[in-house]
Amino acid sequence: QVQLVESGGGLVQAGGSLRLSCVKTGGRAFSSYVMGWFRQAPGKEREFVAAITWTGGSTNHANSVKGRFTIARDNAKNTVYLQMNSLKPEDTAVYYCAAVDGSRWPYATASEYDYWGQGTQVTVSS
Repeated sequence: QVQLVESGGGLVQAGGSLRLSCVKTGGRAFSSYVMGWFRQAPGKEREFVAAITWTGGSTNHANSVKGRFTIARDNAKNTVYLQMNSLKPEDTAVYYCAAVDGSRWPYATASEYDYWGQGTQVTVSS
């Protein structure tokens, strides 16, 4: 059974940085999954942030985070990362790691993903 565990969230001032991590256990080899990050702010729908292909050769970032956030993965560590720079108060949300066992690209909607972590809170103060 696939489990995803996020870490790295917290409180940061606007303009600051955080790096989120997500470790996968169980299921097939980590490199078999496209990995993604989503976020959900209070009263809003879950939205796509970024995704990365099986070997990390291609990435896809939402326009709202492009140039500020970077997704990366380390298949040897079964871990996907989200480096977040120049954070803004509107980035405040619960951030979720997700995995999909598929062969297409890209995957940019929540319904396409098979597995989810429990989420980690990111709060950006102004």
